Amino acid sequence: MAHRALRIIAAALVGGVLSACTTEPATTGTTGKGSSDGKLVLGFAQVGAESGWRTANTKSVREAAEKAGITLKFSDAQQKQENQIKAIRTFIQQKVDVIAFSPVVESGWDTVLKEAKNAGIPVILTDRAVDSQDTSLYRTFLGSDFVKEGQEAGKWLVKEYEGTSEPVNVVELQGTTGSAPANDRKAGFADVIKGDPKFKVVSSQTGDFTRAKGKEVMQAFLKSHEDIDVLYAHNDDMALGAIQAIEEAGKKPGVDIKVISVDGIKDAFVAMQEKKINVVVECNPLLGGQLMELAKKVVAGESVPRRVEVKEGVFTQDEAAAALPGRQY
Repeated sequence: MAHRALRIIAAALVGGVLSACTTEPATTGTTGKGSSDGKLVLGFAQVGAESGWRTANTKSVREAAEKAGITLKFSDAQQKQENQIKAIRTFIQQKVDVIAFSPVVESGWDTVLKEAKNAGIPVILTDRAVDSQDTSLYRTFLGSDFVKEGQEAGKWLVKEYEGTSEPVNVVELQGTTGSAPANDRKAGFADVIKGDPKFKVVSSQTGDFTRAKGKEVMQAFLKSHEDIDVLYAHNDDMALGAIQAIEEAGKKPGVDIKVISVDGIKDAFVAMQEKKINVVVECNPLLGGQLMELAKKVVAGESVPRRVEVKEGVFTQDEAAAALPGRQY
């Protein structure tokens, strides 16, 4: 009955309600397929469980679905695009009402997204974007501005070394190769520091967003470069792994090598309190509630913005102690 009502609402809204932010027409006729109990069914293909941020993101989605009365079909891709594509095809076969996923990488999605479109199932991108030229393949993107996050990291660095002309050697721990956050955080950071020749990125390599890989790559950086001034890590887990490597090399993280990180998990705030991380650019993983709202709207045929961003901040060591008790992840 609930899905029949949604069909009626969707039909009434076609060609009717428009939003200034919306460029895609409403998708109708997709309700009532995925569940025998009348609940809206969401198929969610997660990247994996590579970090504390991702774990918090998954928890947020699961809890929000239960609270919203939405049946969640969940898949963990273990950071492999082929697993994610397989999961999306399974959701299509199961005739879910809506599909959401955080793309492992930006490229290579057109074929499977066209399959979802042909099946009349709307798609929502969460956390990460795709580089498809056909924007009709998804209804909306929910997440962060990764370029801005990289820019914020660069701005802190520029301000930190304001007034000095001495060379500043930076090593960069990139996220998963080809992923939107890795591409954009690198680009945003580079865009800000390129105007000052004293900043030089002497080495940049992927740490795959994991703590173990972050430590491994930082060990290699330390062997190759004796004069590292700054570490810029695309996420906290890599930064925390790198901190272990820095300490094992007999150096003080946050002092001998300043550490800039992105995400804002509790462990990073603890490290800031301990003066081991200098600044964290926040990336909010708690997208579950907003995702459920968008899922209901697209299934009902309502107009939604093409892009929905979350609120985020920048935290320094001085702010870590006050902010830590309120961290939810």
